Amino acid sequence: MDEEVAALSRAADRDSLFMQAELAQPGSASVTVRVRNLSPGGMLAEGKVTVAQGAAIEVNLRNIGPVAGRVIWVGEGKFGIAFDRAIDPQAVRRQVVLQSDLPPHLRRTGLERGPLYRRR
Repeated sequence: MDEEVAALSRAADRDSLFMQAELAQPGSASVTVRVRNLSPGGMLAEGKVTVAQGAAIEVNLRNIGPVAGRVIWVGEGKFGIAFDRAIDPQAVRRQVVLQSDLPPHLRRTGLERGPLYRRR
């Protein structure tokens, strides 16, 4: 019964998404994997990569950078990773927009005061 409660609790903390990340294993080149769900303590990944249960890995997550962890289970084309440190899953979802990515008419010069919109 306690295992069922723990499983439901873990599921509630997960953030379902579909994005890519780079996975590195010691002695191997990094590969791109799909992140299916993400929580502060780990993730479910999918990809054409061979990983062993218990293997040390490093995942490069957008807006966070490299996060060390271990493979805790392996299934058919999918595997679970437990991170060595907690992360902020919402930070991974945030889209970072650089000033250079904006069209010229939306860029701020730094001389403006207040918000970007104009009052009528």
